[in-house]
Amino acid sequence: MEFGLDIKDTKRFTDEMLNWVRGKGKILIVVHDNPDPDCLASAMALRHLFVMTVNREAVIAFSGMICRSENLAMAKALEMPLTPLGLLDLRQFSVICMLDTQPGTGNNSLPDGVKVDILVDHHPMREPSRLCRWVDIRDDYGVTATILFEYLVAQGVYIGTKLATALFYAIKSETQDLGREANKPDRDAYFGLFSLTNKKLLYEITHPKLPVEYYMMVSSALENAKIYGKLLVTNLSKVSFPEIVAEMADFFVRLEGIEVVLAMGHYGDGVILSLRTIRHDMNSGLLIQRLVEGRGRAGGHGMMAGGKIEDVSDSPAANTEIEAFLTKRLLAELQVTDCNPLALRELRGKDVIREASRDGQTDRIDFS
Repeated sequence: MEFGLDIKDTKRFTDEMLNWVRGKGKILIVVHDNPDPDCLASAMALRHLFVMTVNREAVIAFSGMICRSENLAMAKALEMPLTPLGLLDLRQFSVICMLDTQPGTGNNSLPDGVKVDILVDHHPMREPSRLCRWVDIRDDYGVTATILFEYLVAQGVYIGTKLATALFYAIKSETQDLGREANKPDRDAYFGLFSLTNKKLLYEITHPKLPVEYYMMVSSALENAKIYGKLLVTNLSKVSFPEIVAEMADFFVRLEGIEVVLAMGHYGDGVILSLRTIRHDMNSGLLIQRLVEGRGRAGGHGMMAGGKIEDVSDSPAANTEIEAFLTKRLLAELQVTDCNPLALRELRGKDVIREASRDGQTDRIDFS
């Protein structure tokens, strides 16, 4: 068991872990619900590691949906072997691996009571994770895929074009091309993988065709956006697929003058939440946990986080209540007072004062 494993010990850790796996039966790799590029690429890498070192296949299982166009394009173009978790009999597996998520977080569908043997993640440690046999949690890394890349390098495993493309795209998307929460290991992996990637496949993944539902959700997000100073809250109401909530949070955090974004949308039996910030002094994971305390579960780190409030009807009244509840808590956490919300359309025609910074490279935006 290792917590915060240093890169110099990766060879020793993987040697011991693989020797343990070698004597076991069927292997299952579980990723978080509605998987993103990071957990998909990580699972692909771990599966490859098992094949190449101990000659063992592994099943990659997910729950929820893969609906974001880039993620669908990634899974299709890179021929990822994915199996819905609900179709599997977990009793058949003697090794359970979990990537980019942890037991008890609420964002994976592994049933309670199923022991996780191998856990690799880049989010802060959760208490139940300490019970796993092999634990490698590096919350100073920006991407779980970077950790798996280091496993492959440490074991001298050949990385083919499709796997390299998957790992590279995971780092690219998770860190916004190294601009968000990327540390030296992420940068080293990014540049080390770039020359190995298939650029045509990478283009197909990053520039997919978008369904009409995407543009309908963008319209809804724009129409319902409310601005409280440097905070933007948007409620998409009922969404067609859960990933659109995070996509809209990423979309709005680029708006001039905005430092924090909370996006929400009703999906299934509850409300999906996504929090984004450009502030390096804020811990989004801790903040969103305080927002949902007593109502739901959430997690994250640094500049990005997500969560869910379960058992919420999709009625207009319930939708309004959740938005009001979360906004009130968020305003209190950010110590924003006496601030009447503005709609995006109300910003048109208002004066935007740009005050150049001392170095002349950036602007500070204030709305008056």
